[in-house]
Amino acid sequence: MSAILSSVPEPALSSSWAILQAALEHIADTHPDAVFASSLGAEDMVLAHAIFAAGLPIQVFTLDTGRLHAETLALIQLIEDRYGVAVRRIQPDPASIKAHVDAHGAYAFYESMALRKECCALRKVEPLRRALQGHSAWLTGQRRSQSLTRTELPESEFDPVFGLWKYNPLASWTQEEVWSVIRRFGIPYNPLHDRGYPSIGCEPCTRAVRPGEDERAGRWWWEQKQSKECGLHAGNLKD
Repeated sequence: MSAILSSVPEPALSSSWAILQAALEHIADTHPDAVFASSLGAEDMVLAHAIFAAGLPIQVFTLDTGRLHAETLALIQLIEDRYGVAVRRIQPDPASIKAHVDAHGAYAFYESMALRKECCALRKVEPLRRALQGHSAWLTGQRRSQSLTRTELPESEFDPVFGLWKYNPLASWTQEEVWSVIRRFGIPYNPLHDRGYPSIGCEPCTRAVRPGEDERAGRWWWEQKQSKECGLHAGNLKD
């Protein structure tokens, strides 16, 4: 089980869950074509469970960057077996990835922020743009307390980068609320969370966090705290 052992009192947890369900139903009613971009992290598993349990017509997909942990890929199959749904896997363009690797090397992202962002753009941002094309809204599992770049995260906003509405239904949730819901419903989750990975991305770019670090300190750990976004949520980075 996750290192988050404290639990939210049942009345408060039931209230948070009811509010989340109502918010998701409202999004589905307002945007029948809404899609959920799942990172397969703990927060995203809570959202997926809520969507599947209510039978909402919100399509769930994940960005298969080609560099995910084996544990993350195994979770996709577990989701499909548990809920009887297919999780769409959006992959980057192979030719673009080959050209980038040929030009800069397989691990160029360690060399500079510019090369790291270029890698993220190819493996994540372009595939996401493709997946969102033609839709009016998308959902994420972001929370305000995850990092310095997310402290002002709204629950809903128009996303000018991708040109559609963006919803962050768990924006105000705490880490304790997330894990209390996972325990309450027996929601499947990535076993890397039990090994000190509160936030999980590509395998070469993610490490376990150390005591006292924020939840996303293990992402691109060689960079400054203020830069830890990949471009999927460009609005989180303030000038």
